Amino acid sequence: MSVREPGWELYRTFLEVARESSLSGAARRLAISQPTVGRHIDALEAALGLSLFSRSPHGLIPTPAALGLMPHAQSMAAAAAALARAASGEAAAEHGVVRVTASEVMGAEVLPTILAGFRREHPGIELELALTNWNEDLLRRDADIAVRMVRPTQNALVARRIGKVKLGLYAHKDYLAKFGTPESIADIDAHGLIGFDRDDHSFRSVGPLPAEITRENFCFRCDSDLAQLAALRAGVGIGGCHVNLAARTPELAPVLPKAVQFTLEVWLAMHEDLKSTLRVRLLFDQLAIGLKAYVQSGQDSLAS
Repeated sequence: MSVREPGWELYRTFLEVARESSLSGAARRLAISQPTVGRHIDALEAALGLSLFSRSPHGLIPTPAALGLMPHAQSMAAAAAALARAASGEAAAEHGVVRVTASEVMGAEVLPTILAGFRREHPGIELELALTNWNEDLLRRDADIAVRMVRPTQNALVARRIGKVKLGLYAHKDYLAKFGTPESIADIDAHGLIGFDRDDHSFRSVGPLPAEITRENFCFRCDSDLAQLAALRAGVGIGGCHVNLAARTPELAPVLPKAVQFTLEVWLAMHEDLKSTLRVRLLFDQLAIGLKAYVQSGQDSLAS
């Protein structure tokens, strides 16, 4: 007698238990009962012949076997979400769901205004926004559209270069009034810097930086770019910022603007199969217009 392969609902429950570390937490996320969650895990373990979780004082901990399954289950979740978005509207209709992924700063500080205008023009299109500083896989359909700060390299993507965003060092005027304004790169060592904690991905992505800069150089360490930006605006220390965003906060002053300048390219990408899907193409074009205006505002800020 053939053995029936586990269905997606079992793997979906498995993912939620792994994320929540408890049956009750997974039940709340899935809007099903806790006993049902338990039955799903028991059924999956029986079908696979594996033990997936061990109990600890901190909740349910995935076993090594479960950790090996996680990437595949996550791919299934991404595919299921992509199927749901594709089924949410006809290709030629102005309704349905479009999922966008962007970095934390772009997603929280730049895109909302663009997306608000898009929603006013196309109220039948629902938007999802995933913020991550790592590039989600458009080929795997983790998202429909990506705003990226590096040139896409996958061949099956439609990519449009928007331009370059300029970055520099800034500090709150109150901070500079108390601690003084650095006059040279050497002076920076005497100041409090804002930077990464354990993940230097974003920091290294802006281009060549002194190799000797480590987390110990920062007086405020956090791996959230949004938290770093908030700390900068609050006067915690000196940190990097888009020239465009700094111009929105009159209390921020540039630090060593001639000596320290970086740029990040801005790209817009989507899977080539989505070109014929109206709702995706409409948002892609609207994002291109809005992001080009944002990039240009940085050029205008430097010129003024």
